Amino acid sequence: MSVIDEAGGGPHPSEEGRPDLSGEPPGREFEDLFTRHAGELYRYLSRWVGAAADDLVADTFVAALKGRATYEPARATARAWLFGIATNLLHTHLRSKSRESTATGRLGSFVATDVESHERRVVERLVAEDDARALATALAALSADDRDVLLLTSWARLDSNEVAAALGIPVGTVRSRLHRVRRTLRVRRNHD
Repeated sequence: MSVIDEAGGGPHPSEEGRPDLSGEPPGREFEDLFTRHAGELYRYLSRWVGAAADDLVADTFVAALKGRATYEPARATARAWLFGIATNLLHTHLRSKSRESTATGRLGSFVATDVESHERRVVERLVAEDDARALATALAALSADDRDVLLLTSWARLDSNEVAAALGIPVGTVRSRLHRVRRTLRVRRNHD
């Protein structure tokens, strides 16, 4: 069990304040941030990178600690700030993995690992792989900006204000991107 699994998800986001992180030393405030948000950050990141999410969550809190002077409580909740950091680190991680994959000539693909199992299980797996491929293809077709808005809204469960703060964009832009993404995915699903 990882440290993150033990951290839980903390109280509902609407109960969170906007802590002052400027003090020296920042120990207690960061301990509270970790307790409140490590679990939900892990769940968000693990949907993208699996077990590597442990490292990305740790990197998120290291970056937050080092960059605490940049946190502006009047502009964003600590939760939105942390998700913004995590999303930036996720982008860096995925770019690195993409370069690594290209350099070694490996392409990420879904491979059935248990072909000898019962026929029904094989069929279910193939259907799940097709669904995963369709979702991955649909997400890949979105611009990075649109994809970030969608995933921060759906996977991280940030509201429009929090997404805006995390990405440093106006709330209206978040809402219009989300509307466009939903319309695009709906049209794509109806064509498939």
